[in-house]
Amino acid sequence: MKIITYNVNGLRSALSKDFTGWLASEAPDIICLQEIKAMPEQIPIQLFESLGYHSYLFPAEKKGYSGVAILSRPKPDQIVEGIGIDRYDSEGRFLRADYGDLSVVSVYHPSGTTGETRQAFKMQWLDDFRTYIHQLLQQRPQLLLCGDYNICHQPIDIHDPVRNATVSGFLPEEREWMSKFLADGFIDTFRMFHPEPDQYTWWSYRFNARARNKGWRIDYCMASESLRPYLKDAFILHDVRHSDHCPTGVEIDPAAYTKNARTT
Repeated sequence: MKIITYNVNGLRSALSKDFTGWLASEAPDIICLQEIKAMPEQIPIQLFESLGYHSYLFPAEKKGYSGVAILSRPKPDQIVEGIGIDRYDSEGRFLRADYGDLSVVSVYHPSGTTGETRQAFKMQWLDDFRTYIHQLLQQRPQLLLCGDYNICHQPIDIHDPVRNATVSGFLPEEREWMSKFLADGFIDTFRMFHPEPDQYTWWSYRFNARARNKGWRIDYCMASESLRPYLKDAFILHDVRHSDHCPTGVEIDPAAYTKNARTT
C-alpha cells in the first residue's frame, strides 16, 4: 500500500502541469495534498474519479489560500474535517480519513516566514496540534500524519543549517517541538529507512536552488509507533515537478488497514 503526501502549491496549477498524468503513472493508493488553494467547485474531481479515486477536500474559507485534500482508492469508513478549533479549521489545515484500524491525515502546518504574528500563530498551532494528536491516539492508535510540517528537524534536513539557524522552519524552538513530537511516539518514516544526507522536499524558486539541490526537508509521513511493524519503505520523488515541493511517501503492509475497512 503506497501513501504519498504532496504540497502542490495550488492544485489548479498542478493540474495544468499534467498532475493527473503523473498520478495515473505513480498510482498511489492514497495521496494527501496540501495548499490546494481552491474550493471544491473549482476542481474537476471527475478527473480523479476516472482514475479510481474518491476525492475529499477541506479548503480554507479564504479563497486561493491553504487547504488540504485526500484522494483515495479505498473508500474511507469516515472523513473528519479539522481539529475542532475555528482559527485553524477556517484555514483548512487538517483532514482525516479512517480505514478500519488505520487513520491517514493530510495536514498543513502554518509557515512563520511572513513575520512575528504568523510565527506566534505557528507555535500556538504546534502546541495545540500536539495536544490534539495525543488525545486522538487514545481513540485511533494507528495514525499516519502526512503533510507539510514547515520544519526541518535536524541539520541533515537542510542544505545550510548554519546560515538558516535563525530562519522560520529551522528555529531552535521549532526543532525542539519536532523532537518532543517524535518522543511522544511517532516515527519519521523517511529517516527510518534513509539516513543519507541531501534528501529534500522543498526548494526556493530563487537562486536556481532546485537544480543545485539547495533544499529543505519539511514534508513528512509521521507514523505512530503502533504502525512500525507495517512500515515497508519510504521515499522522496525528487524529479516530480508540479510545485516548489516534491512528493514524499511511505509503503505499508495492507494488513494495517484491512481490518473492517471498505475496499470499494
